[in-house]
Amino acid sequence: MAEKRLSDVLLRWYHSHARELPWRVPPGETPPDPYRVWLSEIMLQQTTVAAVMPYFAAFTQRWPTVEALAAAANEDVMAAWAGLGYYARARNLHACARVIVADHGGEFPESEAELRTLPGIGAYTGAAIAAIAFGGPATVVDANVERVVTRLHAIETPLPKARTEIRAIAESLTPEKHAGDFAQAMMDLGATICTARNPDCDRCPIQGVCSAFQTDDPGKYPIKARKKPKPVRRGTAYWIEHDETVLLVRHPDRGMLGGMRALPSDGWQEKVARRGEAPSDIDWTSYGTVSHVFTHFALKLDVVGRRALTDEGHEGEWWPIAAIEEAGLPALFAKAVALVGAQRENAQ
Repeated sequence: MAEKRLSDVLLRWYHSHARELPWRVPPGETPPDPYRVWLSEIMLQQTTVAAVMPYFAAFTQRWPTVEALAAAANEDVMAAWAGLGYYARARNLHACARVIVADHGGEFPESEAELRTLPGIGAYTGAAIAAIAFGGPATVVDANVERVVTRLHAIETPLPKARTEIRAIAESLTPEKHAGDFAQAMMDLGATICTARNPDCDRCPIQGVCSAFQTDDPGKYPIKARKKPKPVRRGTAYWIEHDETVLLVRHPDRGMLGGMRALPSDGWQEKVARRGEAPSDIDWTSYGTVSHVFTHFALKLDVVGRRALTDEGHEGEWWPIAAIEEAGLPALFAKAVALVGAQRENAQ
């Protein structure tokens, strides 16, 4: 099947089987709002559609335009992002909104090259916005597209080494017109039929030209290089309470969890070994340990607490314990707070 014919088959399939997603418009209808496309693509980086949906709904209800988002306080944006992870995305999101308003009159650039000059927009996101929001002839390659292309050609080279070959094939398949619909067709095919496990080949519109299907083992692809085990760090978080409030600190804008509120901790995020021990000259109560997995390492965080005799002399802000969910804590510290809450409830 020639590339043009294959793209035509996928476009016809997409017109009948496109997923209904809150940031999309049905194929063939009015072009989507670039703001909603951009917001969804930033949120979807390394995150599932199911996880993104409630955040997308909350953001677009609170900040329905790029101008509204640009005018928001940074701490409000970071708090609204809490729990979605990869917090540099939120910092770049807010910075990008401000650049678009200040330097582009609130209008998103249409070209892939111009989009990539904006904060937080890389090769994938720039191509996705250019193709989906503006119909530009950009090639979009995400994990779903990688899987479809790898199986289509039964590529034996392991990921990530195979990505240059995958991109070249994806570019040859992308039509000059309707590149956005084609990109979403490829992504939907990978998400709903050509899935990572148990692909539903009987429903695949391009089954007849799929080399992996001919092998009777399409699930073998893509082949991935063996991952190295993640190192494990230890750390300690401190629950310090006074008069039904708890001490929170804010992480620096740059670095892990940048700009986020959190419990005070011992600096586990730095690239040094830590034993996770609290200062020995204070009588701490141990609440237990929580675990969390980051991109490059796993963390075991001991949670200890004490009562402060005064709210003076502490750096940070005293937050009402009854309203702790409104602090917008990242997932790691939300786990720590839940652990403390369970212990406090049992003690009553």
